[in-house]
Amino acid sequence: MKQIVLDIGLSAGPTIANFCPGPNQAALEHLVLWLGGNSSTRSPLPTYYWGPVGCGKSHLLKGAREALREQGARVGWLDASLHDEGEFNESWAAVLLDDVDLYTSAQQHTAFNWFVNAQTLQRPVLAAGELAPVDLKLRDDLRSRLGWGHVFRLMPLSEPERRAVLRQAADDRGVFLGDEVIDFMLTRFSRDLGSLMELLESLDGYALQTKRAITIPLIRSMMENT
Repeated sequence: MKQIVLDIGLSAGPTIANFCPGPNQAALEHLVLWLGGNSSTRSPLPTYYWGPVGCGKSHLLKGAREALREQGARVGWLDASLHDEGEFNESWAAVLLDDVDLYTSAQQHTAFNWFVNAQTLQRPVLAAGELAPVDLKLRDDLRSRLGWGHVFRLMPLSEPERRAVLRQAADDRGVFLGDEVIDFMLTRFSRDLGSLMELLESLDGYALQTKRAITIPLIRSMMENT
């Protein structure tokens, strides 16, 4: 069956608290320590996360953005879907660059400009992409800067870890997921964790709307009516 990724946003959104590290504990601990500092003690060295789709790199960047906002800080954010983001703002506490491997020439120009200004003002940069810095098809000056500081390779969760996260997320919602339902979700839909969490969000809403438990027939019914 063709894999499906539902275009439904997470209600809570990615946070550091709801990130399941699995094999990526060192990357998470580094970011938690980094976020625990302040503008005067936070290391200005850049941090770069890389790995395949679904490994959690964008989750970490979005979680860091949310944590900084909760601290009252403003940040510069750029990802491959954004264009014409303007000049660097000196009020930013950090610069966050997501999907760098997909940047256009114009976005690379913006990212380099922000990077240089951030370094001049001793502001940190967090970045993420699918490839290691040396393999990025970017302008040389931007690629070299992305590899200057801390570099973490992220790995996708194993299937048992995905199952555990799905079950915990369902329990947190007060929803029961049987083994057969989890099997169905893992074999019939996109297996990356972000998509699975979106699927659970959608199933929970549909189950409440129809006043039914989450079963395989309910999943089929939802897909037929979506």
